[in-house]
Amino acid sequence: MRVIVHGGAGGVPDDPIPRQSVLDEAAAIGSETDTPLDAVERAVRVLESNPRFNAGVGGAVQSDGVVRTDAGVMTSDREIGAVCSMAGVEHAVSVARVVHSETPHISVSGDHAVDLADDFGIETDVDLLTDETRERYEAEAPPQGGSREHLDWLDTRFGSGSDRAGDGSDGTGATRRAAPDHDTVGAVASDGESFAAATSTGGRSFALAGRVGDVPHAGSGFFCTDAGGASATGAGEDIARVTLTERAVRRLQEGANAEVAARRAIEEFEALTGSGAGVIVLGEDGVGSAFNTDGMQTSVAVDR
Repeated sequence: MRVIVHGGAGGVPDDPIPRQSVLDEAAAIGSETDTPLDAVERAVRVLESNPRFNAGVGGAVQSDGVVRTDAGVMTSDREIGAVCSMAGVEHAVSVARVVHSETPHISVSGDHAVDLADDFGIETDVDLLTDETRERYEAEAPPQGGSREHLDWLDTRFGSGSDRAGDGSDGTGATRRAAPDHDTVGAVASDGESFAAATSTGGRSFALAGRVGDVPHAGSGFFCTDAGGASATGAGEDIARVTLTERAVRRLQEGANAEVAARRAIEEFEALTGSGAGVIVLGEDGVGSAFNTDGMQTSVAVDR
């Protein structure tokens, strides 16, 4: 099994070495499985459990103080499973797999997705907040009231292209502590005959409660055909607008190798949006990755 994983595109993290170790572990665990779908699920679960990444535990906090998780999986037979807006679900990728393998649907949302997780033995009611994410949210004078007040509050907090908190000051000239600008984890795997792709996220910091970005949308956060698969990370609204992963896989179908497919997809994305993103790609020839942000950590493992 060949597996490539990513830990989100954005700024250079403060702790790149331990984050890389977790990515290496995730890729290695995925490579030891029996099928590509097993591989991407197992790899992503490792990342969802580590608060250094924005998926599962430690995920981004929405405007009402709740972490809601999204995920999607797709296999090269074009079967899809996606879930979104789940409070208290650490392993969103496993719920997406349930939708893929156990239902006739491609997507389930909100409380119904949480109920589905519970029925299939996936833990729910998990506290996804960490001390750091809780303190960061509380320091931003959380909004009360309805959606209009929340929208006013997030106007200077929700960023497109770079995750940010406020306008950089607290009104007294002091610098605010910014929200982390890495996001979204993902994996693509192949056993030499078929492919699978998966992406999981906590979204973007300080988004409107209930916001759903690119991750659970096939062709945006993830995509897979018999030519290969891709997983994206970055400015979610813009990734969805240009269907980033579908662009990358289309390049594979046209004969490009994985590295070229990734690079061209990001070039097109940047030209169309001016935003930041990254993508990993796995094709018959091997793996590729590209990003236009300050950094994106990846790891590749092959189990012979």
